[in-house]
Amino acid sequence: MVFGNIRDLKDYSWLEEEVLKCFKYAQEHDLMAYEKGSHEIDGDDLFVNIVEYETTTPKNRFWEAHRQYLDLHFMLRGPEQIDVNFIDNMEQKEFVEKDDFLPLEGEPNSHVVLTEGDFLLCYPKDAHRTAVAVDGPAVIKKAIFKIKIK
Repeated sequence: MVFGNIRDLKDYSWLEEEVLKCFKYAQEHDLMAYEKGSHEIDGDDLFVNIVEYETTTPKNRFWEAHRQYLDLHFMLRGPEQIDVNFIDNMEQKEFVEKDDFLPLEGEPNSHVVLTEGDFLLCYPKDAHRTAVAVDGPAVIKKAIFKIKIK
């Protein structure tokens, strides 16, 4: 997991080239103007999902991880809490190959709060539970870059 803010990108030059490509894309495109849904950047290798939803309580949300793609959560309008843990600390359910979805059960190890410009990069061993309210429900808008693992 990597947690940071786009204003500090110079500190993250060591990240994978495809991850840095996402930040460049975010700087060159008005993601706030994007409609909800999936937007292709480089075919199946790199795309961005724009989501808008209301945050809620942890009990209304689910844990997940992915094997085929890295998730780069980039907050456009927040706040949103994302609970995190490592999949090895959790009960792993059956992987859904077609959706690249590993459902999990367990408790958070920690959490991050994303506000405008913040990002959270999740690798295959990183469990995450999104859409958790910070100080009560809020409607958020976020870009989730999906980066194929090669």
